[in-house]
Amino acid sequence: MISKFHLLGNDAALLELPRQFTCPFCYEPHPLALIAVEQVQRYVASRADWSDEMGAGKMLGVLVAQDGEGRLGYLAAFSGNLAGKVHHDYFVPPVYDLLDPQGEFKQGEAQITAINHEVQRLETSPELASLHQRMADAVRKKADEIDNFKALMALHKRERDERRHAADLTPDEQEALLNQSRFEKAELKRIRQRHDEGLAEISDEMADYQRRIDLLKACRKTMSEALQERIFRLFVVTNAHGEQRDLVEVFKPLGTLPPAGAGECCAPRLLNYAFNHSLRPVCMAEFWWGASPVGEVRHHGHFYPACRSKCKPILDFMLQGLDVEDNMLGQPMDDTSLDVVYDDQWLTVLNKPSGMLTVPGKLLEDSLLTRYQDAHPEAHGPMVVHRLDQETSGLVIFAKDKATHKALQQQFENHTIKKCYIALLEGIVPQDEGVIDLPLRPDVDDRPRQRVDAEWGKPAVTRYHVLERNDGVTRVALEPLTGRTHQLRVHASHPMGLNCPIVGDRLYGKAGRRLMLHAQTITFVHPATNKTMTLDSPADF
Repeated sequence: MISKFHLLGNDAALLELPRQFTCPFCYEPHPLALIAVEQVQRYVASRADWSDEMGAGKMLGVLVAQDGEGRLGYLAAFSGNLAGKVHHDYFVPPVYDLLDPQGEFKQGEAQITAINHEVQRLETSPELASLHQRMADAVRKKADEIDNFKALMALHKRERDERRHAADLTPDEQEALLNQSRFEKAELKRIRQRHDEGLAEISDEMADYQRRIDLLKACRKTMSEALQERIFRLFVVTNAHGEQRDLVEVFKPLGTLPPAGAGECCAPRLLNYAFNHSLRPVCMAEFWWGASPVGEVRHHGHFYPACRSKCKPILDFMLQGLDVEDNMLGQPMDDTSLDVVYDDQWLTVLNKPSGMLTVPGKLLEDSLLTRYQDAHPEAHGPMVVHRLDQETSGLVIFAKDKATHKALQQQFENHTIKKCYIALLEGIVPQDEGVIDLPLRPDVDDRPRQRVDAEWGKPAVTRYHVLERNDGVTRVALEPLTGRTHQLRVHASHPMGLNCPIVGDRLYGKAGRRLMLHAQTITFVHPATNKTMTLDSPADF
């Protein structure tokens, strides 16, 4: 019996095993995973000593597996650390223990911390503060002396001018006045030079001091980078073939070192433990517990796909040897004909189905654009005027020539094109209408997810109007006043927005049959006829 392997009850024995292992980037939890998740949630809820930390938010995961005797059980994991530890009886251990006081990381961290303390000591030292004060005093003294001398020069100039106007001066008297002026100008230069020499001496002392700090910082950077690579060499993961690679080797084909935090998420921990203990993975799921992090959208109890920047390269290796479900977002749709809402010699408006890309992607060539090109060989130039998310349905405009494309894009840039979306939201929105103003930026660690960021985000504004409330679901009309990626999805789901995810939103809510978001109405000025056009395609939900 493996201590981390928790047997599932009789209810699990009645369920059919999945034919393929879970695709970690797009999935709906298998019933076996749901049973395991329920048990983990009960265990976590029973740990009163963790309530504050767990309540602040933590990603948890389960992996259902079979042991050598064919018994069904599950492994549980958490991301990062919990209660200041990475080892807990109930959960699988980390791939590498960053918190081991005798380990490579803690030893290297101690050396870097010592340098940090020395840098801080130097930057806050009385000696450096004294140098800055001396510099400030010297600059002020220079300015005061120059200002005083300039005032004296101005006084003497007025006196010379008065003497010249008062009477005719002899050549010797005129020469004396000129000599006075020449002397004072030269003296002003000498004053500046004398002060500049003193300032240069202080500046040299400050530069020497700063060089000591810069050398320490450069040493710290070198040590940190070397430590990071050494640590990632200690993160050794195993795949279903029994092959092993460290994270440096895993990320090498991408031409980069692993990002910070790579290997510390649930999925790599779960799979690594399973492979190293001869357990056969059956299915898995990751879910959020507690409050949503600042800027992100995470809902308590909701399931989420594995992140792409930190986990995808690792999981792509670890899943080799397993029969894994296809990523449904990377599968072409059937040969559904184009749903044409409007067409003339200049442009076409199509009703894009949910699940189809607007333009070809990294994983999939099939798209609305490629199908449109096949159907309209006469169209030329940049045809794509705007886009919808793969999982969003609704109206999309395609231009048939360059001039039409440019004119329509100009309308989008000027925010004169109006769009209205219909969405079904999980939960009841109390206000009948309002405006959501939450700036957004890409989540660089988990694209294509977006984050709310008041400092670095771009403006994102949405007007909403409640159409209906029924059985815990709200039907709303959403009007984006800006056009940010995932704007409506984040504004609907974020706690500072409507706090009601769109039904079927696998990134910001709960995965479902489809994302219940539809671009229903679009209003624009036709570039050729100059007529205002409003086109409508009612949502099928």
